[in-house]
Amino acid sequence: MNKLYFLLCLFCCASTYGQSAQDKQLENKLDELLSSRFGKSEPGCEVLVAKKGKVVYKRAFGSANLELNVPITPEMVFKLGSITKQFTAVAILQLVEQGKISLQDSLQKFVVDFPSNSKTITIENLLTHTSGIKDYMQIDYQESNLERRDFDPKELIDRFKNYPLEFEPGTKYKYSNSGYFLLGYIIEKVSGKSYKAYVQENILKPLDLNNIYFDNSNNLIPNRVSGYRKEGTTFKNADYWSMTIAYAAGELISNVEDLFKWNKGLYSYKILKKETLEKAFVPFKLKDGSATEYGYGWILKNLNGIKSIEHGGAITGFLTNEIYYPEEDVFVAALFNCECAPKDELSVDIASLALGKTFQNEVKVDPSVLNEYVGIYRLSIDTKRTITIKKENEYLIAEISGQGTVPLIFQSDTKFQFRNILGAECEFIKENGKVTKFNVRQNGNFEWKKNP
Repeated sequence: MNKLYFLLCLFCCASTYGQSAQDKQLENKLDELLSSRFGKSEPGCEVLVAKKGKVVYKRAFGSANLELNVPITPEMVFKLGSITKQFTAVAILQLVEQGKISLQDSLQKFVVDFPSNSKTITIENLLTHTSGIKDYMQIDYQESNLERRDFDPKELIDRFKNYPLEFEPGTKYKYSNSGYFLLGYIIEKVSGKSYKAYVQENILKPLDLNNIYFDNSNNLIPNRVSGYRKEGTTFKNADYWSMTIAYAAGELISNVEDLFKWNKGLYSYKILKKETLEKAFVPFKLKDGSATEYGYGWILKNLNGIKSIEHGGAITGFLTNEIYYPEEDVFVAALFNCECAPKDELSVDIASLALGKTFQNEVKVDPSVLNEYVGIYRLSIDTKRTITIKKENEYLIAEISGQGTVPLIFQSDTKFQFRNILGAECEFIKENGKVTKFNVRQNGNFEWKKNP
């Protein structure tokens, strides 16, 4: 990511909390971290940290609207993107509790014309990204301005349903928005209500989540932040997308406060039974017995002995992260109004400060060994994508095509991770004494071959 940021004035209307010396120290460190990243005339972020059920930090930085020069304040709402999937998953689990559906029900029971090809796709497969259905957001439909059109859910399903499965259901994990789009439609079919009406009545209203909305450009929504993208050094308005395309996979908007209320509300067991919620937080196992990192609507990690329940989002103009550390009872929410924001890097830094722990241990590698790794690597399944490994002083950095640069953190002479990109296990491979590639294991195995 671009490391050149302007120092800014801190914009916040944070409440005054009864602070311990430790919390005050955390506040100062977070202020320093975030104020160095976002200028007052740039898109920014909204951040909340809670410990033991109490908010200890809530601040906003940067501009909510570059044209009007309006600062972001903590009550403002951002597009959530895929964090929406948590709400969709809970709605499905409510219907399971009510006996209206089963996780083992087939997709074709509710979408009767969805091709089966003799393969059973279950609701559980849709929840856990193990259906094999191609991600409708990754399909080239050969139609211009498709993203600007409003769609009925079934109309969009009909556009992607006939693409062949990418794998047999239950045999692999591959993140796919299609599963959650279909779950939204199933909620409508089973409940007899629109997805919006069901979620509003059965989730948002019972938990008093009054600052979570269904995004719609035609509606006036209080405190809605504008989203941006970046071309070179210039900020641009985010491209317009109809939220009927995001639907149950990503159409909600919220502020950090209501995301915290949402997390607390789950553990009140008002909308789901305890045993049901606990099942949602268990990594799904594939047919071969191997565990994925996904439960029912949440990503589940255990990094350096630190367990987390989380989900992020990326949608036109916005990036988001929501992370809960159950053993420490620490909650972090970070919302950004630019596609260019270093979401993962900052989210990990914020969480690390909040926990007082590090997620990535590092070992020193001899400079002569590092020299062997310098070069250009190409993704074997898409050779247009490259990672250039460069040496800076006694460290290596990766220049990722289209995504800026990130340092390498070594766990041994050959094994490494990208800084603050958690869960990606990487290793350089030698053949006949020469480095020929590195492998990345994250939601699958990916090979990056070194140019001769």
